[in-house]
Amino acid sequence: MYTCEFGIIDEIDRNKDYCKYEPEKYDCIYVDSDIVLDWWEMGLRRVKTYIGGGFDEEFYGIDVNGVTLIPPESLFELEKVVESDPRTKEDKSLQELLKKIRKAKEENKYMICYGV
Repeated sequence: MYTCEFGIIDEIDRNKDYCKYEPEKYDCIYVDSDIVLDWWEMGLRRVKTYIGGGFDEEFYGIDVNGVTLIPPESLFELEKVVESDPRTKEDKSLQELLKKIRKAKEENKYMICYGV
């Protein structure tokens, strides 16, 4: 099973390259990458993000093969996608992701996702 790892960036630096793999630094949790791919049809394509570890490439969705930065203004849409997935009721990793999204929303912070 391949996973995507989601975490919260405490203090965003728009000049930093976030490609360095640091899941512990962002307290990442793991979600099956197949689930993340399934979310495309559930609305993930409406979630504005940045890919490539920086702010040069605006994108819509999650790059399951790279690094995605999710700005605070996109967290509401991401939360809706995770909430609407029926697997969230049973899957502990999705429940943890929902908690992490809500925390990032409350604190107005960016999230990071490391793909496969």
